[in-house]
Amino acid sequence: MKIVSINAWGGAMYDDLAAWLETVAADVICLQEVTRTADRSGWSTFADGERTLPQRLNLFDDVSALLPGYTPCFVANDAGPVTDGDGVELRQDFGIATWVRDEFPVVGLDARFVHSRFVDHTVWDVDDRPRAALTVTVRDRIAERFVSVIQLHGLRDPAGKGDSPIRFDQAQKLVQIIEHVRSSSDVIVLCGDLNLLPSSETFTLLAEHGMTDLVEDADTRTSSYTKEIRSASYLMVSSTSVVRSFEIVTEPEVSDHRALVLELL
Repeated sequence: MKIVSINAWGGAMYDDLAAWLETVAADVICLQEVTRTADRSGWSTFADGERTLPQRLNLFDDVSALLPGYTPCFVANDAGPVTDGDGVELRQDFGIATWVRDEFPVVGLDARFVHSRFVDHTVWDVDDRPRAALTVTVRDRIAERFVSVIQLHGLRDPAGKGDSPIRFDQAQKLVQIIEHVRSSSDVIVLCGDLNLLPSSETFTLLAEHGMTDLVEDADTRTSSYTKEIRSASYLMVSSTSVVRSFEIVTEPEVSDHRALVLELL
């Protein structure tokens, strides 16, 4: 069973991302920074006062069209204005999405906020945006086990990736999710752009609840990201004995984040 996690950057490098997703042959695909605009497609411009970025109007539908043999699930963290190619302002949902290959029955779903609650922004905030976690539990028929994959896009703070009370509160909510699925899962995977330093107390807390970090202090950024701190994305497992392989993909570059690829025995 192969699991992929990557911050898709709103689809800013969509052509490269699409080409890679079509060849990666993953069974569970977890994307962060996924956009969704009702009944629209193509490109948009996102601006929050700190940065202006190209984004797909509907990355969720774009990726779903690439993966016809998968069950998709999208959760919106928040929503706000974007501008399409004609300069028309539209409302765009922003969140995370997971796709599961149809051969793996989805036997459980859980989505809950780990920071704040859904907000409809008049103007996008730079900081303190809501964050949700999405969990899918699937039946791996080949290995005869249940696997729960938890993903999230951790809260962002313009002050940096250091520990803070709200980040510790987020970690405690993640622990609640882990314990919620533990009784029905043989393997638990936690992945996503956590926006944390490797030394964060979050990892200490999650380790106390049986999760092992496979990334540690490795570089998870691509050449499109020019800031000094290179830690962002992580992947954790409840048992290293079931890991066949783990890779932080350096090529091809399909976002400003590197993809994480886990293969289970």
